[in-house]
Amino acid sequence: MDAVAGQLPRAAVNDKAIAIIVSCAVSLGVFLAGFVIREPAPYELYMAGLIAVWALFGLRISKGITPLLVLLIAFNIGGMISMTQMADLKDTPLYIAVSLFLAFTAVFFAAVIESRPDLYALMFRAWVASAVITGLAGILGYFHALPGFEMFTKYERAAGVFQDPNVFGPFLALPGIWLLYRILTGGPSEWLRCVPPLLVIIIAIFLSFSRGAWGLFGVSAILVTGTLFLRSQSGMFRLRLAMMTVAAFALLVVAILVALQIPSVAELFTTRAQLVQEYDGARLGRFARYVIGFQLATEHPLGIGPLVFGQLYGEDTHNIWLKALMDYGWLGFASWLTMIVWTIAAGFRILFRERPWQPFLLCAWVTLIGHVALGSVIDTDHWRHFYILIGMVWGAIALERRYGASTTV
Repeated sequence: MDAVAGQLPRAAVNDKAIAIIVSCAVSLGVFLAGFVIREPAPYELYMAGLIAVWALFGLRISKGITPLLVLLIAFNIGGMISMTQMADLKDTPLYIAVSLFLAFTAVFFAAVIESRPDLYALMFRAWVASAVITGLAGILGYFHALPGFEMFTKYERAAGVFQDPNVFGPFLALPGIWLLYRILTGGPSEWLRCVPPLLVIIIAIFLSFSRGAWGLFGVSAILVTGTLFLRSQSGMFRLRLAMMTVAAFALLVVAILVALQIPSVAELFTTRAQLVQEYDGARLGRFARYVIGFQLATEHPLGIGPLVFGQLYGEDTHNIWLKALMDYGWLGFASWLTMIVWTIAAGFRILFRERPWQPFLLCAWVTLIGHVALGSVIDTDHWRHFYILIGMVWGAIALERRYGASTTV
């Protein structure tokens, strides 16, 4: 190795070393997003340092990514303005600081993907590895398989290395969809590699007993399968896709029926499977708070202050659109809505184009769609992996802009 290195120009050796460091650094950031049992989590500490170092050594924000940066900053400016409506700030400045930090992570991931498209594959592998580890922790904790692993459950539900099962489940969605994509498009050798980790992820999602995570994974799986079906011109591939879908659905039904033979699983599943829970339809339940919140928004265009809604009504908004209005004001709501619509529309516009990064865009985009829908019943503005998804989609948007510019020269 030393002899070979001696024959290569020093610049080439340095470039290769830097490329390896960059790959490891970005992959580690994505991997750490799966471990948030305490705050500040390792992810925050690591990413804050990584972004700072990258900014010092030439992080480039291109024109393709600038709209994302502007909209996310405007969203957080709305939160800062909303703070002026509060008599007691308490921990609100820290809350907005975290919001701004997460916004920068989305921009960061978009920028590094634009500069190095090959990072897509490494980021997805890191996310799968993180999901399998935290998923296994949740499964083992749920069944009390090892002493001390009860810490990986919350409210008798699998939570993995997360504080909340309702975040744990959605975190597993993208790696699950990516493994499903590889199974649908690959051969037998790919099935052998992807089926075991996919089973771990699916079991962990089920044991999270998060209705949102169940719906998110189901919708994303339908979208990715449907997109593959529409995109292919091969009748044999479509037939194979249809047969695999039917087989997978049948296996899923059998697996659920087997799981329901366990009394504790059956009891919790029966409770969680109800579309409307008691805390949803109560007099001041989730749905009633939606009505109250949207009425308040018409009276307080600047917002009422971050986290104030929960202090007034005992529970948070559990709706990202209402949260934007209450915590970030009309400015924040308009910025968030514009960012989401822009991301979905621009991602869809390039979704069917044959590019090396198209599989990664497809899986990130369909999972993002599910998260946007999930945001109607839960707050997602501080979900770390949600911003990684946004960064992944915007990375493809910026790559397409650069690719289009290069082909017109």
